[in-house]
Amino acid sequence: MLAVHFGGGNIGRGFIGALLDQSGYETIFVDVNDNLIDALNQEKSYRVILAGGNKTLKVENVSGLNSKQQEGEIIQSIENADLVTTAVGPHILPMVAPLIAKGLEKRIDSEKGLINVIACENMIGGSSVLRDHVYKNLSIEKKSDFDRSVGFPDAAVDRIVPDQNHEDPLTVEVEPFYEWVVETPGIKGDKPEVEGITYVEDLTPFIERKLFTVNTGHAAAAYLGRQYGHSTIKGAMEDETVLEKVRGTLAETGAVLMKKYDFNPEDHQSYTNKIIDRFMNPSISDEVTRVGRGPKRKLGPKDRLIRPAVEYAEWIGEEPTYLAEVIAAALQFNNPNDEESREIQQSIQEIGAIDTLKKISELPEGHAILKLVEKQLI
Repeated sequence: MLAVHFGGGNIGRGFIGALLDQSGYETIFVDVNDNLIDALNQEKSYRVILAGGNKTLKVENVSGLNSKQQEGEIIQSIENADLVTTAVGPHILPMVAPLIAKGLEKRIDSEKGLINVIACENMIGGSSVLRDHVYKNLSIEKKSDFDRSVGFPDAAVDRIVPDQNHEDPLTVEVEPFYEWVVETPGIKGDKPEVEGITYVEDLTPFIERKLFTVNTGHAAAAYLGRQYGHSTIKGAMEDETVLEKVRGTLAETGAVLMKKYDFNPEDHQSYTNKIIDRFMNPSISDEVTRVGRGPKRKLGPKDRLIRPAVEYAEWIGEEPTYLAEVIAAALQFNNPNDEESREIQQSIQEIGAIDTLKKISELPEGHAILKLVEKQLI
């Protein structure tokens, strides 16, 4: 079996590529990084280190194609592939879509059969978003055939990859835990034979569980940790005060999830405990500045802080005090090396903290969350 994977970064190699290899796929990585592509083609394999243990995986049957120089080879690879995946980052999806579209058109012309394209991105509805971008690049006469033969099932992915530096540029370290959930209604033909994928009819509960638990919890550890003087997530989670506040934050998001999706309380608490244990794994500890980067995006109306806070007030009917404190800490996250942080701090200087938050979060004037956050500001 052949898989074409866009994105040869740490998630691409350490998560998706590793599972594809374990499932018997030959994997072609598509990337713009010349050194990475050259190394893949020279070595034909790489190592994946599981953080916190002594286990190392060897991923084989891999090669690389450079999207800047080898368009024809990439199109041919998509034509002959059994599966196409991405892990490029949400903002790169529009850039890879034209090339994917050309490959899928060639595949349709060659009558190669059904295929699925799965975007493994840290976003909601990534495959659907990619599909829309691909669709814009299709010729009109191909669109009906495209609809019949190409599936874009949405997916939720979760695996922490710590900041790292190895002598071997292909070696990547990842945490042992992972989750790759794929929604079945978007699949064309048989489900892709990938070991480690969990197939579900409705992805929404799993996406929100990950967003409201992993992403919210990690952000809480970073922003509160920075506020309490810690430089790493490990240091933050070893601080009993920070740990208690992270647990409180996830108790609020958990209440929303259980109310909305009828999650079993014991099962969800077990999941939450597992997530907290992951944050406390010293082998995957990260800098709070790296985990907290992009605070403007993280304070957006549909992201990991504002959304659960608003929904807690709506679904539970109480004040999300822990979430409000984390939002305040995110608003005050001052990192001169982070563009979004600089923008927020400049805006605070010009119009004030709450008006800045109102603008970023799109909360209306006088919203209860704004008032709660204002109380938490130092």
